[in-house]
Amino acid sequence: MAMQRVVLGGGCFWCTEAVYKNVKGVISVASGYAGGNRPNPNYEMICTGVSGYAEIVDIKYDADVITLSDLLDIFFVIHDPTTLNAQGGDRGTQYRSVVYYAHTQEEVIINDAIKRNQASFSDAIVTEVSALPEVYPAEGYHQDYYNLNKNQGYCQVVIAPKLQKFMMTFPQKLA
Repeated sequence: MAMQRVVLGGGCFWCTEAVYKNVKGVISVASGYAGGNRPNPNYEMICTGVSGYAEIVDIKYDADVITLSDLLDIFFVIHDPTTLNAQGGDRGTQYRSVVYYAHTQEEVIINDAIKRNQASFSDAIVTEVSALPEVYPAEGYHQDYYNLNKNQGYCQVVIAPKLQKFMMTFPQKLA
């Protein structure tokens, strides 16, 4: 197994986590925070929108099964990378579109994915591409949120359609 890691922010981490938990080759997905400047953030700090942190998912995957490029193509389908600091009704810098890279080779793959996926959007992709900062796990009640709360309104109205869009667009990538 060729285990790799990618850290993505595409709005609410509950949405992104729910999708990637269903991707073939993904070993683990954890909701968390990255990109801020104060140590040990918590959800209350993040919700202020001034902490600098983004809601992210920390994904570990088997590169022998799925590529970073494939993971990024999924990313650009399940959220709107053309809206600055917003996804649907979620507003604030904590909901920004961001991809963090650990190595310059990953940065090249990310930038290639942005160029390739730009053709699907009439507005410019505004996804931030930055070096991987320290990642902090979100509180336990945020982990596996969708699977534990499928009947909750946000899950039915916001997350389920994103999950459905992933399944319809990438049936070959379903776990």
